[in-house]
Amino acid sequence: MNKYMKIENRKVGEDYPPLIIVEIGINHEGSLKVAFEMVDAAYESGAEIIKHQTHVVEDEMSKAAKRVIPGNTDVSIYDVMERCALNEEDEIKLKKYVESKGMIFISTPFSRAAADRLERIGVKAYKIGSGECNNYPLIEHIASFGKPIILSTGMNDIESIRKSVEIMEKHGVQYSLLHCTNLYPTPANLVRLGGMVELQKEFPNSIIGLSDHTINNNACLAASALGASILERHFTDSKDRPGPDIICSMDPKELKELIEGSKDIQKMRGGKKEPAKEEQITIDFAFATVVTTSKLKKGDVLTKENIWVKRPGTGEIKAAKYESLLGKSVNKDIENDEHLSWSDIEE
Repeated sequence: MNKYMKIENRKVGEDYPPLIIVEIGINHEGSLKVAFEMVDAAYESGAEIIKHQTHVVEDEMSKAAKRVIPGNTDVSIYDVMERCALNEEDEIKLKKYVESKGMIFISTPFSRAAADRLERIGVKAYKIGSGECNNYPLIEHIASFGKPIILSTGMNDIESIRKSVEIMEKHGVQYSLLHCTNLYPTPANLVRLGGMVELQKEFPNSIIGLSDHTINNNACLAASALGASILERHFTDSKDRPGPDIICSMDPKELKELIEGSKDIQKMRGGKKEPAKEEQITIDFAFATVVTTSKLKKGDVLTKENIWVKRPGTGEIKAAKYESLLGKSVNKDIENDEHLSWSDIEE
């Protein structure tokens, strides 16, 4: 049994199907009605966990943010978040709606006030975004709640991540580290799954995964093969929706394919290079064993002219032992095209 973390009753680790975090984030553009529609679509596709973003704008950003324009929009980050943030009352309604469908609700707090709100409304785990990976005061605050943390690590190196890990381990919380590239969308050459493998090596106590911003499921499926236990992608019920994250969001069809595909790939991991016992039925017809190619008399010497290897693999002497038989004698008469046994060979 490998290590795992637990979010409510869902165990997350290499021995379990990857947990697909469905991030509606701010794709609802501030509309609770649209958020509900996205939750419905995710539920119909088999989602287990919905992730929101909790923005208390005045506690999250200074007025200087009104002059900073992200790469995936043409207005300031302050304006984006002010437009898209849900108030506490609406976020409570969203949480209750998600949970009424049997799914888990988590969210990313982008400030101390946002974390305090989520603690008040009773989330079972926290997702911390890459931008807060080196925000040690906020990580300290969230870790003090004692609940599981999923930490994205984009834009950070091993040493800056190490400080965050030390904080989480000091508080004894279960945690996961997600490799991430914070470009929207992320081109394939910048996914760098080797970074995820490096996280597993450097932080063996952590559950490892990928938070992905590419435009399809390829990166997540590849990460599954490399051992990812958590896969996160933005989600929308329709790619015709407006919003800065829609371009790198999966739709219901892609979500269903990711859930099913990653589950299959998780089953494919591990093992070692040896025959599976279930392959015996194929070995029986596919392997070659040593047969006579002419009639033999007792005492005849075995040569390349009177023995060779043929299917099926039900004979006693495998093809790999063919050379070792040459020059030996048989101890009885043997018909042509018969599979040899070790008991046929003179000691």
